Order: sequence, then C-alpha cells, then structure tokens
Amino acid sequence: MQNEGNESEKQQVKLEAALYVVATPIGNFGDISERALDMLRRADVIAAEDTRNSQSLLSHYGIKARLIAVHDHNEQQAAGGVVKLITEGKIVALVTDAGTPAISDPGARVVAAVHAANLKVVPIPGASAVVAAVSASGEGEGGFLFHGFLPTKTGDRKRALAALYPLGYPIVLYESPHRIVESMTDIAAVFGSTREVVVCREITKKFETIKRLPLVDAVAWLKADSNQQRGEFVLVLSKPNEDAAVGAKEAEAATLERTLRTLLAELPVKQAVAMAVQLTGEKKNTVYDLALKIRDESSDV
Repeated sequence: MQNEGNESEKQQVKLEAALYVVATPIGNFGDISERALDMLRRADVIAAEDTRNSQSLLSHYGIKARLIAVHDHNEQQAAGGVVKLITEGKIVALVTDAGTPAISDPGARVVAAVHAANLKVVPIPGASAVVAAVSASGEGEGGFLFHGFLPTKTGDRKRALAALYPLGYPIVLYESPHRIVESMTDIAAVFGSTREVVVCREITKKFETIKRLPLVDAVAWLKADSNQQRGEFVLVLSKPNEDAAVGAKEAEAATLERTLRTLLAELPVKQAVAMAVQLTGEKKNTVYDLALKIRDESSDV
C-alpha cells in the first residue's frame, strides 16, 4: 500500500512551466511511454509539426489538448509564441510527426529560443528512428555519425557525400521514398565497393524492412521490387575497414601526385597548385608542398 501511495503522489506533483520535448512513436503507437502520455495529458498546449497527425495519436489515447502548429515554414515565428506561453506560466509539450523532435525535424529553433530566454527545457525521451536503425544495424559499436537528410540536388548531394567519405565512422542518413533510388545511386558512386549499407525502411510499421547488403548491390535491390522504394528510410553506411581506408588514402595521394605532375609540366608552380586544388579539393598547403617537392626532384635530375 505504501508503494501505491508513493506512485500516486509522484503523479500529482505539479509540473513547472517549461518546454517539454516529447518523443512519440515512429509508427507503432505501442512504443509511446507512460511518461509521455502523462505529459501530453497535462500540457496546456501541444506544439506539433502537423496538428492533424498529432491529433490522430492524441485521439487514440483519448487525450484532448490545445494544439498549435510548429513546422518548417513558421518555426521562427512560432518559437516566439512558445516562449511567450512559457513566460505566462504555461506547460508546453513539443512533438513531431514521429519520433524525437528537433532531430532532422522541426523543433530545434523552438528549443534554442526557449534556452535563449533562460527558460526550462525538459526532454521526455522515447522513440528515435536513428537510434532504432543503428541498434538494428550492427554498426553501433565505437560511435557513429548522424548526418540526417542529404541535399535534394545531385551536385550538392555528391559534394556532401564526398565530405563524409573520408570519415572513419558508420554514417546514418535519412531519405524519402521519392529520392531513395537516385540518392542510393550517388552514395554508391561516391563510396564505392568497400562499404555495406543497412537499409531500414518503415521502422516499427507493418512493412518494416531491415536489409544489410553491399552498397554496390543496393540500387539493383531497390529497383527489383518497387515496394522497397516506399515509406521512410534510414540508411546506415558501414564503417570503412582499415585496409579500405588506407587504400583510399593511398589512391587519393596517387591521384593528386599524377595531377600535379601533369600540370607542372605545362604551368608555373602557382598556377599548377591553384588548378590542382580546384580539381582535387585538397588543401592548398598540402598541394603546394608536394608541388615544391616534385619541382625540386625534377631540378636534381
């Protein structure tokens, strides 16, 4: 009986006026926590990415609440409104359409604005697509890098991937169904044949798919079954093995040297270095030092 009394007392503790960042299910309503439900019931206002999506969850659990929209197009303005509500003593819950708010979803600006106003932010942890995917990928040991969504244009996407390529960590990406094939094509082109990918599709939902395969086979696998191109995706690129990483660095160094030697045969050092930097993306100091070394070797012959 004593334990029951303590639990009841805990539930009756008055909440402070603050922003409560509440994780909601990715797809399966059963993944919501009791604490999250209690928070949503007690909030004065729920700030939601899409009020219609959130209303579906709230109605499922019989929760009636005042909803306001906080999405990509109004977040800056909405942040000021949320700050005002909290300063007036209101309890505000922040939710996204699915998972944990403010991670590749609207909400980060709201959280930052609340911090800037010296007000309290309280996380109510729960479902997260990135954590669920990494836990099911076998790539969680030793850390990982979460990048989120890639740029929508091919050129920008390839540049972003090129910047990620040298990093020695598993890389986690989000992607939408209408770009999954072209994005996977670019990923395979940039990362080559030395990596694997774990495709996590529709996590926790009816047609959930967790598939690990060589990156070079991923595009063909997607195209072989159009159903595998539907839904929301989390892609986990495997960590490069040490031999592959060393080989990649050696290949990059060899390419830079060949490029420089060709340019130096026709151009002065300064011009050759500038052009090699543009062609390879290598740091100017590195290229300049190598150019001087090649020039000195040639003069000694």
